[in-house]
Amino acid sequence: MGSLLINSQSLQILSQKERSELNNLIYEYDYRWSLHARDKQRIPKGDWVYWLVKAGRGFGKTRTGAETVRIWKDHFPIINLVASTAADVRDFMVEGESGILNISPKWDRPNYEPSKKKLTWPNGSIGKLYTADEPDTLRGAQCYKAWADELAKWRYDDAWIQLKMGLRLGDNPQCIITTTPRPTKIIKELAKDKHTHVTHGTSYENRENLAAAFYDEIIKMYEGTRIGRQELNAEILEDVEGALWTNKLIELSHIPGIPKEFKRIGIAVDPAVTSNPDSDETGIIIGGLGIDNKAYILDDFTGIYTPRQWAERTIYNYQKYNADKVIAEVNQGGDLVRTNLQIIDKNIEPLMIRAYRGKALRAEPIVGLYEQGRVKHVGSLPKLEDEMTGWDAKGGSKSPNRIDALVYLVCYLMDLDPNTGKNNYSFI
Repeated sequence: MGSLLINSQSLQILSQKERSELNNLIYEYDYRWSLHARDKQRIPKGDWVYWLVKAGRGFGKTRTGAETVRIWKDHFPIINLVASTAADVRDFMVEGESGILNISPKWDRPNYEPSKKKLTWPNGSIGKLYTADEPDTLRGAQCYKAWADELAKWRYDDAWIQLKMGLRLGDNPQCIITTTPRPTKIIKELAKDKHTHVTHGTSYENRENLAAAFYDEIIKMYEGTRIGRQELNAEILEDVEGALWTNKLIELSHIPGIPKEFKRIGIAVDPAVTSNPDSDETGIIIGGLGIDNKAYILDDFTGIYTPRQWAERTIYNYQKYNADKVIAEVNQGGDLVRTNLQIIDKNIEPLMIRAYRGKALRAEPIVGLYEQGRVKHVGSLPKLEDEMTGWDAKGGSKSPNRIDALVYLVCYLMDLDPNTGKNNYSFI
């Protein structure tokens, strides 16, 4: 956010009253949203009930929602604010860096009463705070305007239904929805609703206001992947017909942090035959079996490597994670795989897997474990998840090497035969 630049020497010749007026002008400039908002962040004109701001990470969705509420509260006495959880309401909509408290000038900052779940502005307007995790609290919650944040993450559809039913006060009830889109039924229906004004924005549009680290880490992580199309470009991605894993299934597998204790840790390798620029990648996936008997996928080191490079990368991460076993497919390379690893570390004795069933058949039992909630991803693994949700297994398309390594790893962790999916792990 920019500020007016005043020469310090000029300030010295101003009277105290003039300085005070100038300071008020500068302060007002800093907090006047109309002077800083991009066109896509301004309240749209026209006859609409829902303003769907579907945008990528870092676009400024939260700021757009908070500033819209700031404008509305000057004219409407009751505004409902809803996020997926109570913590999200507090940490993003209210107290966050771009939340209502931080973007409000001191003379117009609302009084926040967490115990009463409400904001009260100096003019008497009230912002009522709700969590989508408790849909019943929205029953009968009437309002003139509303802000729904990250609707695509809401657990219960009924929360959205109840919020809409509460939009019934005044002549023009409206709701702004700020969200990174996901292919949920609600988002797809909302985007097609004749009463919806859709604003589409990408992560790249707000680059000047984002830290360089965001681009070094987040953009590099997602750019060029199918998931990146959702998280950065804000596309509503449909599930690939024939894919064994759905977007929803992958989302449910995410956990934020690494478990403190593991029963065992493995690193699985699916080596490629060649290392040309257009060669297949060598799949290298690492994970551990938690004390809760769930498999946790920790990292993905897949890439195009020479035989020595993939062996070095494998051994390095084997030591880094203090892994118990290297699991390797030997359909291509046979004993050369073991030899290649032992050139780097002579003490390595890999678990050798020879696959004789089709890739889809081998993957199906692992998909079942995901459906049971027994396989978790620590954080986001975009390229792996991209392949999982984009592989048309039923159509006979070639499976990416990450998936093969993932299947072997989970089989090792869960004591399953990779060819039959049954208990009692088989190896050569």
